[in-house]
Amino acid sequence: MAIGKDSINSVIGPGSIFEGKFYIAGSLRIDGKFEGDIKTEDALVIGETGKVKTNISAREVIVSGTLIGNIKAENEVKLEGTGRMLGDITAPYLELQKGVVAKGSITITGGQKKDVRKIVEESFGGIKSLDTKD
Repeated sequence: MAIGKDSINSVIGPGSIFEGKFYIAGSLRIDGKFEGDIKTEDALVIGETGKVKTNISAREVIVSGTLIGNIKAENEVKLEGTGRMLGDITAPYLELQKGVVAKGSITITGGQKKDVRKIVEESFGGIKSLDTKD
C-alpha cells in the first residue's frame, strides 16, 4: 500500500478541527482533529498528529495517529508504530508495525467473500460452532 503525496487530494491539516460528514470520491489525509462520519472510495490516512473519532469505510486505511472507531476496508489496513486505536477492524489484509497500541476485534477475510467463521470451521473439518455448549 503505497500512498504518495500526489494521490492525496484532500487534507485536514495540523491544528485544524473538523466536525461533521466528510464523503469524498478521492483520498483523504487527516493531520488535525476530526469527529463525525467519513466515507471514501479511496484511501484514508491518519497522520501522526491526527486525532479521529469516527467509523471509517474506505478502500485502504493507514493509522499513524489516534483513532476511536471502527474500520471497514476493502483492501488493507496498516497500523503504523505510532498508531493508537480503539475499535474493530474488518479487512482482507492487516499490517501491524511494532509499537502499535490497539484494542478491539479483528476480522481478516483474506479477500474471501464467504463468512470467516464458516471458512475456518470447514477448514478444520466441519466442527460445530465453538459458541454452543453440548
